[in-house]
Amino acid sequence: MKRKKRAGPLSKKGIQKIAGKPFTVGNRVTLVWKDPESFQSIFAAVRDARQTIYLQFYIFRNDETGTELANILRTKAGEGVSIYILYDHFGSLFTPGIFWQELKDCGVQIAASHPFKWTTPFHYMHRDHRKLIIIDGVKAFTGGLNIANEYRGYHRVKAARAWRDTGIFLEGPIVTRLVEEFRKSWTVWSDSPVMPLREAEPQTYGVPVLPIFASSARSRRRMRRLLHYSINNAQKSIYLTTAYFIPSMRLLYILERAAARNIDVKLLLPGVSDVSSVYFAGRAFYSRLLRAGIEIYTYNGVILHAKTAVFDSTWSVIGSANLDFQSMRRNDEGNVGIMDRGFGEQMTEVFLDDMSRAEKITIEQWMKRPFHEKVREFFYALFRSRL
Repeated sequence: MKRKKRAGPLSKKGIQKIAGKPFTVGNRVTLVWKDPESFQSIFAAVRDARQTIYLQFYIFRNDETGTELANILRTKAGEGVSIYILYDHFGSLFTPGIFWQELKDCGVQIAASHPFKWTTPFHYMHRDHRKLIIIDGVKAFTGGLNIANEYRGYHRVKAARAWRDTGIFLEGPIVTRLVEEFRKSWTVWSDSPVMPLREAEPQTYGVPVLPIFASSARSRRRMRRLLHYSINNAQKSIYLTTAYFIPSMRLLYILERAAARNIDVKLLLPGVSDVSSVYFAGRAFYSRLLRAGIEIYTYNGVILHAKTAVFDSTWSVIGSANLDFQSMRRNDEGNVGIMDRGFGEQMTEVFLDDMSRAEKITIEQWMKRPFHEKVREFFYALFRSRL
């Protein structure tokens, strides 16, 4: 009998083969993950725009956060900046039409992705979950947060902590590829053209970045295969953070197999959630994971909304995709992968800092949880492929 060959270490070549595209080299990446920092940086970048602003968000509310950004956009439109907003119809369902109309009246181009159609009502559950801002074709932001108060920590009555999220600013050649991704999406959902960008002086730095965007069955399959490859080929550590966790049987198996190889596998998951059905459906798999030797930590204090992964402190992924059926098989998602030891070590430090604010679940403790919680977990797990 032939012995199964042990997977080799993570490599650019292996990642590029699965992704079907090369890394873009010569970039600068800046991680943002502290409460006030993300929106301060976003608003500052938008204020600095001179030519174009592209925004693509799942949720764009007309609350204080959304209104502040809208006011900045109206000012920039008045200065002659070309602005394009693509929002998801379902995610921004309760943002009133007048909010969008006031922006249109100032010259902002606006389109909605996946609008409801009576002819194909079930397609409405397919969502554009991406979060992307591109400034002048030279600077971009992506990550897990949306344009809404809860992601910023704003509350009109009392002080509130923002949901725990992670984002990243990118500069360099990767931004050109992100512009291409935005334009492809815009072309699908809008009849108006995107004005061409003026040539900018190229800036190069040192970090290789790979766009991992998924908007079709084929690209979502590539995204899943890349996740599986990363877990299977990790040699030392796998640190996964996700807001919504409903693992497929395949993902459960490869995580268990990684733990059996003595890989340090840690999951950072929400201690509380804004979507209780997904929260309890995911908990139904904790016993199996814990028995396999996988460590599970639940974040305390605020809702965890980040979606990140770091493998061997070298290969990192940040973006919008969760580890659930909705992200892996239905949504349009946008992530970036960074192959860099320095950035990977920074991602590891952030993970360990988050872990220090979380509660570790032990198998003994878990088996003693209340019976009514077990019933809810079993019930919602029956519908896990619909959540």
